[in-house]
Amino acid sequence: MQTRIAEIAAGLYRLSTFVPEVAAPAGFTFNQFLVLGDEPLLFHTGFRRMFPLVRDAVARILPPERLRWIAFGHYEADECGAMNEWLAVAPRAEVAHGQTACLVSLNDMADRAPRILADGEVLDIGGRRLRYLDTPHIPHGWEAGVMFEETTGTLLCGDLFTQAGDGPALTEGDVVGPAIAAEDLFRYSSLNPGMGATIRRLAALAPRTLALMHGPSFAGDGAAALGALAADYDRRVGAAMA
Repeated sequence: MQTRIAEIAAGLYRLSTFVPEVAAPAGFTFNQFLVLGDEPLLFHTGFRRMFPLVRDAVARILPPERLRWIAFGHYEADECGAMNEWLAVAPRAEVAHGQTACLVSLNDMADRAPRILADGEVLDIGGRRLRYLDTPHIPHGWEAGVMFEETTGTLLCGDLFTQAGDGPALTEGDVVGPAIAAEDLFRYSSLNPGMGATIRRLAALAPRTLALMHGPSFAGDGAAALGALAADYDRRVGAAMA
């Protein structure tokens, strides 16, 4: 395996590892995002066993010990499995997440106490502002949340828009259709009546880039893509309730 690096927005890097054995024969990408600033932030840590690959990729951009913030969508191995390895290599780093994640898991599992972020709180990393938004059960996990990097208009959207396969680092093509297909295949989302409203709240941010954890990042009308995804989840929820 190798971890590829691509700058998907100014000062925002996608670190991508393709694993052909997952969701074979298409395979699956596991992506982390490094946001540069006076206090650099890594969104997703990758699996614990993937740490050497991701660390070496980060080292090609900045010294890993400079990392200041560690964040992720929800508490799951591919999102935060290497959390403590990063805390060990970066002595000033702190994990930052919402109240639910911190109280339920991170206060115990993180080797250093995490920073609790309120819904809508902005984390200023020096030259960039990342707004944290609670998205409980979207797409899964009651502690789920996303971050919006205001300078570049990039939504770090975790497992939203998950798709199988390998592809370009950045696309202007369809990311909704492949996400619908992945939902049909994996059934990974926690269907609930609030899904559409929560996703439309993200659409209101009008992101210009969508940073997907599994799949290519998207450049274009992020609001339209989120709206279409919300509509599909509304359809699924309605069918399930019927």
